[in-house]
Parts: sequence; structure tokens; C-alpha cells
Amino acid sequence: FAEDAARVLAGAGIRVHALAGLTPTPLLAFAVRRLDAAAGVQVTASHNPAADNGYKVYWGDGAQIVPPLDAEISAAIDAVASLDGLLLAAAGDPLVTEVPDTLRDAYADAVLPLLVRPQERDLRIVTTPLHGVAAPLLTDLLSRAGFDDVAVVPQQAEPDPDFPTVSFPNPEEPGALDLALDLARERDADVVLANDPDGDRIAAAVPTAAGWRVLSGDETGCLLADWLLTEGPQDHGRVVATTVVSSQLLSRIAADHGVGYAETLTGFKWLARAALDAAAGGGRMVLAYEQALGAMCGTAVLDKDGISAAMVFAEMAAAYKASGGGVPGALDALARRHGVHATTGRSIRLQGPHGQRVVAEVLRRLRADPPAQVGGVPVIAVADHAAGRRVWSDGRQEQLTTPATDLVAITLRDGSRLQVRPSGTEPLLKFYLEVVEPAGDEVATARGRAAARLSDLADTFLDLTAV
Repeated sequence: FAEDAARVLAGAGIRVHALAGLTPTPLLAFAVRRLDAAAGVQVTASHNPAADNGYKVYWGDGAQIVPPLDAEISAAIDAVASLDGLLLAAAGDPLVTEVPDTLRDAYADAVLPLLVRPQERDLRIVTTPLHGVAAPLLTDLLSRAGFDDVAVVPQQAEPDPDFPTVSFPNPEEPGALDLALDLARERDADVVLANDPDGDRIAAAVPTAAGWRVLSGDETGCLLADWLLTEGPQDHGRVVATTVVSSQLLSRIAADHGVGYAETLTGFKWLARAALDAAAGGGRMVLAYEQALGAMCGTAVLDKDGISAAMVFAEMAAAYKASGGGVPGALDALARRHGVHATTGRSIRLQGPHGQRVVAEVLRRLRADPPAQVGGVPVIAVADHAAGRRVWSDGRQEQLTTPATDLVAITLRDGSRLQVRPSGTEPLLKFYLEVVEPAGDEVATARGRAAARLSDLADTFLDLTAV
């Protein structure tokens, strides 16, 4: 597919830089600005099933396309009546040039300055690319950073489009990290770092007294943000960002550090825009993340980059190991300062020919007649992102600054938040729930309360939507 894309572009007289071999998505995103290209194309199924494929488009600013560019491209595709007259460049066309391996050196040079504690390198790492393409770039980057105790899960080290050891090559899926965790136990490792097949997502797991714990995307993102804000340059204009369906914890971390905070729609195409907006205003995006294991440390890559994020996580984990508390201790410290933020996501598939209609009806009902309370806790605000407004229980109205999207968010008096939106491609209702519990010195007790409350809230909300 990538070769076909290059031939089509060259056939239209467009000069093409072709990255040789299997390439992680973050490297392509980095290359767009490094090579001063007008656009970039990555052919990838990301972490989707083996039968899928995808075509990811970046613009000249290095960020994924957003409206109206996506609609304009779609219209141009629809306008092609026949492929019979399509000009394809021949093999060896001089308009197509191969990008040398020095691009990987340039990428490393761009992201290594994210490291701030070079003395902290005592860390035993297990990593897995889940049969994808990230391992060579990640292991090289970790080596350059000074980490010399790194083991790659051998059964998953080589690219394999059939993903034979996992049912679904998404590090969020239960069981996806089983082989990595087995190797970590065998090697008495300090951390597991996993990438999805195209290398743009990061999953992390750490040992605790109760066994290995796989961190959520919210936990990973907030840990990285607090680390970079604490240990990185203390310049003015720093900003962190996340999406509307991610945890509210990042906003509290930002306020604690006295830095800017931005919230966008779901997807890194919007978080990249927030980074560009920050730069245009003289600021600097320190970290952006979304709950689905995407993290962008700095702005060398204007997209989620699981490879540089894994490198930063390794340094952070080494420093926390040296201090005695480890990553679990750092999570407890965040909970003591800002409360336990417990999150979960649910998806409900509505089968049959009327599935999409039922999805639309649930959202219509929430908008027309939102609940006054959920699980005995009063509702204090309902945000309708399609209408672009938040209505408070006292009658106040607030205009939302994000672009319109089909999402309803309900905030409860205790700080809990419930959000629901449809899938863009399937008859699915997607729910995002968050519970906030004060912790004090009893973090474990607060986590237990939060988990119980989250489970009750999920059941209550599912009953409320009556699907």
C-alpha cells in the first residue's frame, strides 16, 4: 500500500520521501517536519485485528489532519470516476527517494533531551512490541539513554501481521501483556513497557506487594505529566493537555504546578492542535495524553509517541526506584495530594438492524431529560457537546470551547463524572466513568472505596440509560 501511494504521488509529479522498511508511526510523524514535507502518509492497522488496514494522514505542520481537510480529501476521492487513467510512476522513478537511516538518529537526538536525571539508570526492563515494529527503535533509544538491562519478549519481538500470541494486539486488552509479565517475573524486572504494533501507544506495568499491576492510560499519563513538570525545565508558558473523556486528575496536577491546562475532543489530532496553539501563544506543551494509552512527551513528535514516552517512563521509574517508593509510591503520593481518581470505560454493542437508532435514542433521552441524581448523588451539571453548552443545576449556562461532537457529560456533586457517546463506526454506546475519593494517609482504603463506588455507579448508569 505504501509503495502504491508513492507511485500515485510520483505519477502526479509530487516528490516523495519513502521511509525504508517497517516504520513506527511516531517516526513518520517526526519525519514530516524534519524533511519539510507538505504531508505524510502512514499505512498502518495500528492495534486493530490482523485483517484490518488503515491510512493515516499528517499535514505539513506534523499533526494529523482535522476538518475541513479530511472532508476535502474524502470529496476528492469520491470525485475519481475511474482508475483507468491513473498515472503510476515506474519503479525507480527519481521523484521517489529513500530516506536514509540517519532519520532515526535525528529522532533520537530530538527526544533524548526529554531526559533530566542521567544518574538514574538502575532499572531492569522488559519490553514487547506485540509483534509490531517498535522494538528496534525503542531498544536503540533506551541504549542511547543509558539503560543496558533490557529484554524483549522473544515470542513477540519480530513483526508478524498475524499477531499469533494475542487474540487482539492492543495492550489495553486483557491477556495482551501476559507473556511480558511472565518474563518480568522470571527476570525479577522493575517495569514492563509495551507498545502497540505501530509504536504510538504505551502500556506500563510495575510490581507491587500484591503482584504485577498494569497501569491505566490515565495513571501513566498523569505520572508522566507530574514527573516532567517537577523535574523538567521550569519555564513560563508550560501547558499540559488531555481529552474530555480522560481523568480530571491532570487538571488538578496542572493547578498544583501553576501551569496551563487544555482539554480537547478525543483523539491526538486535537491534542496536537492544542500543542500548536500553545506554541503560537509563546507557550510549550510539556505533555499531552489520552486515556487510551496515548502520550506525547514534548513536541518533537506532534502525535502520540509510545517510544519516547517509554523512554521517559523508564527514567521516571528508575528515579522512583532509587527513592525507595517506586512507581506505586508515586501513584500514592498523587492520590494523597489530589484524591483517588478511579476511572473505567464500558462499551455496549447494540445488535440488530436498529442498533444505531437505539444509540441515538439513548443520547436524545439524556439530552431531553437528564437525571437529577445518579445513585443518590445530585447532578450538578450536564454538558451537551453537540449543542456546545454546559447547564448547571442552578440554571447557569456555559459555552464549551471544543468543536461540536456527539457526547453528553454528567457531573455529580461529589466530583464523579459520567460521559456517553456513540462509536463513530459501529452500533456501540461508549461510557466513561470517573469517581474521585479523598485519600489522606489511607490511600489503600480510599482506593477500595473508589473501586466499589465506581462499580455501583457503572451499574446504576447502565440501568439509567435502559439499553
